Amino acid sequence: MAAQTELSGLQIIEKVYNRPEGDDMQGDLMMTLINSRGNQRIREIKQFIKNFGEMEKKIMFFISPADVRNTSFMNWSYDQAGKDDDQWIYLPALKKVKRISSDSRSDHFMGSDFTYDDLGDRHPSDDNHNLLREETINGEACYVVESIPKDDEYMYSRTITWTIKDKWIGLKKEFYDEDGELLKTLTVKKFSQIKGIWIIMMSEMHNVQKEHTTKMQLSNVILNSGIPANKFTERMMRRGLK
Repeated sequence: MAAQTELSGLQIIEKVYNRPEGDDMQGDLMMTLINSRGNQRIREIKQFIKNFGEMEKKIMFFISPADVRNTSFMNWSYDQAGKDDDQWIYLPALKKVKRISSDSRSDHFMGSDFTYDDLGDRHPSDDNHNLLREETINGEACYVVESIPKDDEYMYSRTITWTIKDKWIGLKKEFYDEDGELLKTLTVKKFSQIKGIWIIMMSEMHNVQKEHTTKMQLSNVILNSGIPANKFTERMMRRGLK
């Protein structure tokens, strides 16, 4: 019977993708960039996310330091299979909202180790998923799933995700480059349950080829506060936090 009830790789990734996240969420993000010499740069961000049913919208406003202040980024993710995320960035020096083209998805976001593509929601149907094994990390029982993109031109040749069985959080994820070499590893360092919803509070993306790391720390989380729909517009990107 056990073999019949075992989840497939696709089912596991679908559970991660569909994990409940509430109607909306806002919070403060601290992004720390650490280079190979250990030098740090810290960026403070205010983030808002809202679920619109068949799509999710996210907007981020940079607060500090001065050289990135008033920069904003917006991402719309769609539940529809095969429909790419829409992304925009506002650069105050140019006073212009720029749409992120599909050719720019592999570019790094604001000097971090996250690409624009990493910031979106990759649909489970974009990859072929294979359950490799089960493994325990930090006391958490995980499924280990290999995902290979159906698009040969995609920036990663494959990813491997360690997913916590009962929480459906990707605890660790390895990204492999076009040559099949390990490029970077995303590790979730802390997660909390707020109003019954699992929230990732701290994560770290480490580029093993460049010896560069980006830490993301979330704080002051507010769930289901009724963020207005018009928060997620190009007008708001230009206006910033007023």
